[in-house]
Amino acid sequence: MTDSHTEIQDERTHSNFLRDQIAEDVRTKKYGDAQVQTRFPPEPNGYLHIGHAKAIFLDFGLADEFGGKTNLRFDDTNPEKEETEYVESIKTDVRWLGFDWDRLCYASDYFGQLYEWALQLVKAGKAYVDDLSADEIRRHRGTLTEPGTDSPYRNRSAEENLDLFQRMKSGEFADGSRVLRAKIDMASPNLNMRDPVMYRILHATHHRTGDEWCIYPMYDYAHGQSDSIERVTHSMCTLEFTDHQPLYKWFIAQLGIFPSQQIEFDRLNLTYTLLSKRKLLQLVQENRVNAWDDPRMPTLSGMRRRGFSPGAIRSFVISAGVSRTNGMVEIEMLEHFQRDDLNHRARRAMAVLHPLKLVIDNYPEGPEGQKEDFVEFVEVANNPEDPSAGTRQVPFSRELFIEHDDFREVPPPKYYRLSPGKEVRLRNAYFVTAQRVVKDAQGNPVEVHCTYDPASRGGNSPDGRKVKSTMHWVSAAHAISAEIRLYDKLFTKPDPGDVEEGQDVLDNLNPNSLEILTGAMLEPSLANAKLEDRFQFERVGYFCLDPDSAPDSVEGKLVFNRTLPLKDTWAKIEKKAGA
Repeated sequence: MTDSHTEIQDERTHSNFLRDQIAEDVRTKKYGDAQVQTRFPPEPNGYLHIGHAKAIFLDFGLADEFGGKTNLRFDDTNPEKEETEYVESIKTDVRWLGFDWDRLCYASDYFGQLYEWALQLVKAGKAYVDDLSADEIRRHRGTLTEPGTDSPYRNRSAEENLDLFQRMKSGEFADGSRVLRAKIDMASPNLNMRDPVMYRILHATHHRTGDEWCIYPMYDYAHGQSDSIERVTHSMCTLEFTDHQPLYKWFIAQLGIFPSQQIEFDRLNLTYTLLSKRKLLQLVQENRVNAWDDPRMPTLSGMRRRGFSPGAIRSFVISAGVSRTNGMVEIEMLEHFQRDDLNHRARRAMAVLHPLKLVIDNYPEGPEGQKEDFVEFVEVANNPEDPSAGTRQVPFSRELFIEHDDFREVPPPKYYRLSPGKEVRLRNAYFVTAQRVVKDAQGNPVEVHCTYDPASRGGNSPDGRKVKSTMHWVSAAHAISAEIRLYDKLFTKPDPGDVEEGQDVLDNLNPNSLEILTGAMLEPSLANAKLEDRFQFERVGYFCLDPDSAPDSVEGKLVFNRTLPLKDTWAKIEKKAGA
């Protein structure tokens, strides 16, 4: 796995209750000499997001720390929402984060065994077939303050239940007409223990088993038993499953199978970020974003396309910590770790997003009779943070492009960049002084003419005079054009779920989350950029090449995504919090 350069402690030095629990179980030999076994069990009904990254690092990381193993298990018990596309994307994302699994498993691998165990519970009088509809079951369940009421079908004989359940499996009944329920306690203070549904009838084609089954186990029934089959010692889940733990234990105890244990931790919640797969799917289906891997999405594939790195995500997850209380983490914290990582790894380059031509009137012209101007090359460090990254030669000529905002004909107060009569430094090149400006018919600057000091080559004046501004540039004769996609937060509110009555969380979408610039001018070395490359466009931000690029086409199309601007606000937030 690629490590972030952020100077933080290794996760093994960060004590948390999950690590402490595993360490204690190993010390006391709770599972004898059996090795620690964990699992990462996503449902293949969407793409993984940043919240899943926390679970992945915990499941795989803790098992590895204690010499154990981790299974990747797909909880594929709902054929109407699950697709092979999601299975493949999840495998790609887990590997991208730097992990591999001991065994690749599916809940559907265990459909036969789960059915046999259900028959065992039916025969023991611990489960029954119920003819109530879903709404009727809900009404019978009661409330947090009132006990539930028994279904009129609760006391069917074991023989009758066995017959009905087998007929459910054979496809005799319609969807929703019957369910199999565990027979526990309709007066339990825990609603999950009030005769929960174990199986429902669903005539739907499964992505792996096809039409072999028309009854499918519910999550609460399938999950613990799948853990037990795989001899999972530590089944780590997020806090919303805390109230499900008694049911998890009940099934295992009634069946007398391997006693996997469930441990809950806080889920990862980020400001300005939505982590509901249902809502993320809605964004895709309604074309609010381009796809699951849209760089504005919090999916791991979207973050990868935007230029985020596994090492930075790892550092962020470690720093965010693990607890038994849900909270909200500022997205600026994640961005801080990514900037730090890119600052050390990303190659520097010069790119002008809003080009304005700069002509150096006294710069040497090309030989008489030739169209090309005189060209020289300036040496530029590929990454000042990493001397081993070396240097590159960047062409410099009489006509350049600078950022439009780097020139003002009438400068405002404290404006230190280029304006008539003011001298500035062109990065790694020369001092230049603006002399005059050429405008279009609407009065907009289209060309700035200046003079340069030949003695200031390299960006330093021999007489020691200082300038207050250094500007980046690109040689006009050598520049390559590109499309630039500037991404911002997808939502306008820190908590996208904070909506007024009658509103939807998608009403908080940021209408300015994507700005597309065409005609940006880049230094020629970027023509060789590859998808895995990361760049800091000097004075602009961090960027990466997008898969929509087609550099080998006739047009030579290049598309760069902005990962993040250069400004880091987390350091200020952290400093303020510690003040």
